[in-house]
Amino acid sequence: MNFPADKAESFRRAFKGRTVCVTGGAGFIGRHLSEALLELGATVQVIDDLSNSEIDGVAELVDRHPGRARFVYGSILDPSSLREAVMGADTVFHLAAMGSVPRSIAEPERTMAVNATGTLRVAQECRRAGVRRWVYAASSSAYGDDPATSSGRSACVESSAPRPMSPYGVSKLAGEHVVRAWAVCYGLPGMSLRFFNVFGPRQPGDSAYSAVIARFIRKLGDGQQPVIFGDGLQSRDFTPVENVVYANLLAAATARDPRGEVVNVGLGRRTTLLELLSVLARLTHRTDVAPRFEPERSGDIVHSQADISRARELLGYEPIVGLEEGLASTAEWFLRRGNSAARV
Repeated sequence: MNFPADKAESFRRAFKGRTVCVTGGAGFIGRHLSEALLELGATVQVIDDLSNSEIDGVAELVDRHPGRARFVYGSILDPSSLREAVMGADTVFHLAAMGSVPRSIAEPERTMAVNATGTLRVAQECRRAGVRRWVYAASSSAYGDDPATSSGRSACVESSAPRPMSPYGVSKLAGEHVVRAWAVCYGLPGMSLRFFNVFGPRQPGDSAYSAVIARFIRKLGDGQQPVIFGDGLQSRDFTPVENVVYANLLAAATARDPRGEVVNVGLGRRTTLLELLSVLARLTHRTDVAPRFEPERSGDIVHSQADISRARELLGYEPIVGLEEGLASTAEWFLRRGNSAARV
């Protein structure tokens, strides 16, 4: 992963020879982050129950970095597994979660257990183990149906009152409060990064709960009609995964100890689903395939866009990969893997 030269050097100083833990490190974002940390010279301890991921990716990291990549198969709700993964860690990146709005509506109790109670248990284990800092993967779903942001009149600002619309949004917001409270009450430095619609290579595309970009590419690659829920004019701040990895590293390496701040991580621009589909159709050479429209889904908001001013101020964050570049690399990855009729 390519970072700005000055940041790459500061990251090497911050992580080389250090031990870090990545919860959910076998998942989509977690694997990208774990790989970047290993390339920077860190020892990475991954914990994952493989409920939303496969063993192959993390096994490859263990093979490529013997002695510096460890895998703990288990849930963050299991005390012994969590303790083993966090043991000796200087920094913890907490990404383990049930990460789907539709799935959370179908399974609200499990969503709250994994995302809210799980984050509490990670906080307690960080505190017990003397972790120097932790970074929490929060979600833009916390904003919910704020009238100004969901109407598209303005971008989401961290100071806005949260109004989550799904069990997933509620559970991720609860985690933010844990990060803040444990910083204030117990002196455990932590920061919550609100991710906006992350996408990229390796994202699952064959699940009912897959993100829209992965699903669109899968359908287009197979010559099938992509499904759009609603009229397609709803918009999102689609964020290449490289930017999310970059923000996590910045949050962990910043000189000032965080005190539970919430920070948006996105591109700072909106793209409608119809615009997105048009770009992906061109990239996959499937401009002849039209979408199928179905009723909008419960829990979905109309518009979402990150205001990244606070990320700039606190972290020195600027996106390092743009939308078009991210979509191109993602489509190339899926097509290279050989969607049945998608070799181009």
